[in-house]
Amino acid sequence: MSDQPLDGAVALVTEAGGGIGAATARRLAREGAAVALLASRADRLTQVADDIAGLGGHAVPVAADVTGPDGAEDAVQEALDKLGRLDVLVNSAGIMLLNSALHTTVEEWDRMVARNVEAMLHVTHAAVPHLIYAASTSPRQVADLVNVGSTAGRVARRGSSVYSLTQAGLNAFTESLRQELLGERVRVSVVEPGLADTELNDRLGEFGGAGALRAEDVADAIGYIVTRDRRVAVNQLMVRGGDQAW
Repeated sequence: MSDQPLDGAVALVTEAGGGIGAATARRLAREGAAVALLASRADRLTQVADDIAGLGGHAVPVAADVTGPDGAEDAVQEALDKLGRLDVLVNSAGIMLLNSALHTTVEEWDRMVARNVEAMLHVTHAAVPHLIYAASTSPRQVADLVNVGSTAGRVARRGSSVYSLTQAGLNAFTESLRQELLGERVRVSVVEPGLADTELNDRLGEFGGAGALRAEDVADAIGYIVTRDRRVAVNQLMVRGGDQAW
């Protein structure tokens, strides 16, 4: 019998071509899961899949735009076709474009809403029935849905109005979904990182400066959540860099 807690499980990780998504995919593969890697750029996904294979794991790329419901449905179905089931969903896609309401564009606001909210909603809606089925049929007798948010969902700062809006909404959505899926044995959790050294923070400018997390630090938090015994649910986990004050 394998001593890997996710042996036989299948995970789907969004934005898995780099940053937190790629680090999470590698972490879950080390725990024994087969991983469907979802993002829009196929070349990045192939590299992550090759990295995981080199470590003895198994991952398959699923290249898709999931900001629309049809794309999300097709992506989840492709993951099921390739790997057979779905036990863990990690919604890690996101974009942070910081600017004042006076100087930003509506297009930047729309991009954040599409990536941070709409993509999460569409993938979640497509995946939930399969997570429920996995929880009732797998040896683990539990499934997991983890949304990656941000400390910006709790602490709004100047220039982050719409980004904070998307993250606060993600928190509320996650809590409501947690209550809805309790009886289905699907654990729903949110991980809220502070500043992290990823592409998401490329435009921090004056808002940066605190000691940043690594993508692997956030992946460790996600790995901790989904490898707990089924009697334990870690529903919220905030992870900041040691020097981050807010």
